[in-house]
Order: sequence, then C-alpha cells, then structure tokens
Amino acid sequence: MKIQQFEYKPLSHYSYVLLSEGEMAIIDPDRDPMHYYNLAHKVNAKIKVVLLTHSHADFVSSHWQISKETGATIYNSSRLEAEYPFESFDGNSAIFVGNTKLEAINTPGHSYDSISILATDANEVALFTGDTLLIGDVGRPDLRGNEDDKEQKKQALAREMFNTIRTKFKKIPNEAIIYPAHGAGSLCGKSMSADSSSTLGRERKDNWAFGHQNEDEFVKELLEDQPFIPAYFKHDVAMNKKKVESIDMATAKIPIHLNAEKPKDNILIVDSRDENEFNQGHWPQSINIMQGGEASSFETWLGTIIQPDEEFYLVADSPKNVKTIARRVAKIGYENQLKAIINLPKKNLIENERLKFKHFLQNLDNYTIVDVRNTDEVRKKKIFEDALNKPLHELRNSIQEIPTDKPIVVHCGSGYRSAIGSSILSNELQDVKVYDLGDVIEKFK
Repeated sequence: MKIQQFEYKPLSHYSYVLLSEGEMAIIDPDRDPMHYYNLAHKVNAKIKVVLLTHSHADFVSSHWQISKETGATIYNSSRLEAEYPFESFDGNSAIFVGNTKLEAINTPGHSYDSISILATDANEVALFTGDTLLIGDVGRPDLRGNEDDKEQKKQALAREMFNTIRTKFKKIPNEAIIYPAHGAGSLCGKSMSADSSSTLGRERKDNWAFGHQNEDEFVKELLEDQPFIPAYFKHDVAMNKKKVESIDMATAKIPIHLNAEKPKDNILIVDSRDENEFNQGHWPQSINIMQGGEASSFETWLGTIIQPDEEFYLVADSPKNVKTIARRVAKIGYENQLKAIINLPKKNLIENERLKFKHFLQNLDNYTIVDVRNTDEVRKKKIFEDALNKPLHELRNSIQEIPTDKPIVVHCGSGYRSAIGSSILSNELQDVKVYDLGDVIEKFK
C-alpha cells in the first residue's frame, strides 16, 4: 500500500489517500476534493471508498460530494447518525482496498462516533486515528453536547478516552505508523506535536495519555487548559452529517459586487484585506479579519467572531482573489451566510488614526490597554502589567466591561489578533479612540 498525506495548513488538518492495486481510499477529506481526483487521474486509480473517522467539527468534509461524483461508498460509524447513504464501519468490520485490509476500531473519547482505521498489507501496518490519538496528545472531549448537558458529556467522553487509550490499541504493534487528522495549531487538542506522523511505539513511550494509570487523574489532565471552542464547531458537526453540496456549487451562488456602494442594511462587514490597507480606508461597520497567506488562521477567526446564523458581507482585496476567499469561507460551511463579496471603491472610506508610539511608550497610564490573547497565554507571560485581558473569542460579548474614559490600545502576541480586536472595538465604541499596537508588540516581548 501507498499512503499520501494532504495538509490544509489554515486548519492544521490532515487527510489521506491510500492506494493499493489500482484502488483508492480517501480518509477524512477536506471540502475541496480536486487534489484527490488529480492524484487518482495521475496514477490511474479507481476511488473505491471514502472513510470518515467521525463527524468533524472544524471543517466541512467532501465525503458526500466524492461519493456522488465517483460512486465511492462512504464508510463511517453507525453512531455518527448520518443522513446520507453509508455503510456502517464499526468494530469487527473490515473491507479491502486492493490488497490492503481496512479494519474499524471504535475509539470513542473525542466524540461518541469516533473510529480508528487499521490498515494492513503484508508487513506494513498503519493506523488512521482521526481526532482520537494525536501526535503527543489525544483529542479534546468537550465539543459535543448542548449547553444543558455539556459538562456531563465531556466528563463521560473523557472517561471513554481513558478506556480507549488503555484498551483499544493493545494488539497493534509498536511499528504501526500513526496518521492523525490534525497537527499542531489545531483547536481539536492542546499539546500536539509539530510532527505529522509517528509510530504507536513512540506514542506509547512519549504521549502523556499513555502514562496515566489513574482514571481520575487522566480525566483532570485531559479537561484542563483546553483551548477555546470556535462558534462554528457545532455547526460543522451537524453539517457533516448531511448531504453537503459541492464547494463549487456553494461558492458559485455567492454574489460579487465590484466597486460597490456601502450596503444599506445593518449587517456586519468582514474586511479580509491586510491591516495596512484596512487602516488606510474601510467602510463603517467593518471588522478586519485578514485573509493573509495560505497558512493564516482566517477560517478559524471568521468562524469564531461570526456566529453560524449571522449574515455578513466580505471585502476582498482584489477581484483575482475573490474565488480563493470564497472557497476559504466555504471550508467551514459559512457560504450561506455570506451576502456578497465586495471590492471597495476608492472613496467615502474611513481612515484609522495611527498610534503615536513614542507618546504611548512615555504615557502608558493615559491609555486603557486591552490584551486579546487567550487566558493561558497571559498567565504564562503578561506583557503590560495593568492590561485588561479580554480574549478575542469573547471580545464581542465583553465590550461593555472595557472602560471608555481613555484611548484604548489593543495588543496580542504578533499583531494578527489585535487587528481583529481593535476593529471590533472601533466599530462598537465610536466615541473612543481605539488603536492597534500591531506587530510593534514584538518590541515588548
């Protein structure tokens, strides 16, 4: 068997193609299947099956599109409760792709529907672990449940994870190569390695989850200090259980307005341009979530700041980037909320006043400093002693807690999040001067 890993860097997501004897299996595909299709064409392989390790929270999968377009059979756990046609793939189930045997192992803990997929071919053994076993970590158990039962479900899933790690991989050899669905930077765990694969033997030796003998200690460790949960996660879990239309169909329906007039409706505008362009001129009611490069966290912050049922407009930096930004929106299933993609005219825009850095440095007490980093980041290192910590993912709901008797300076750890945070505050606190410290924060670290 041959295995090829695909990485979607903005979401630290790994998907896989397994090839054997002219047949192909696709595991945990992202929303754009073209790279899998291109590979199938290149090696003249038939896409036979598409497998899901669970209903993913952080991206929309193309499994239904692939099945519809290629005739491939979808395999996932019956516990997923999918609304599309699929074959149950639970413990004691096995299928063949070419000469490679794929076996299902129910591995609940991250979710109830989580499975791992054991692939064996001659002397080769691979284990696709989804969000269950990550490199250096295990998947967080707190993404399922409604507000009224969330605490109960995360406790129960944490104990399921303890049992999974202790019992479900016992018969698998140390030489098995571990292929997870996520790596460092993903919000599906808290202490993942930057490595994209490992061996089961190495994880047994180095992964903290294999070292705990006491269930209560394991649960406490697993639940402590997990990162925030973006607003869109629950939305994507539900979306991935349905027949989701193709990314091309989804993005083709989005209107495009060139040199548009400002929308007359009272709907939030997300400006994806670079911070400098935004500061030089933008529309009122705009917040700045920079598209950035191909590895930027645009999707995460869009799905954190904007609620899954909230309409918005999106400003692109140029017509040539409209298609790219539309597809990034669709990666997290927000295309139906996007009213239009807009290219701004060069007039009737608001310019942001720049912070006079020397004056700020000499008169810190004359400013309210807002630190939009996560609480754990602040706990590890506070940059300004008297700064208010308002984590970016909570900022829209905590604006009323910020004093408005002084100009406000917003900072994070690099400048990306502070651009978002300062634009949120400027939009809401129009009678107060709000400044973004930006990448100048590096001088204080």
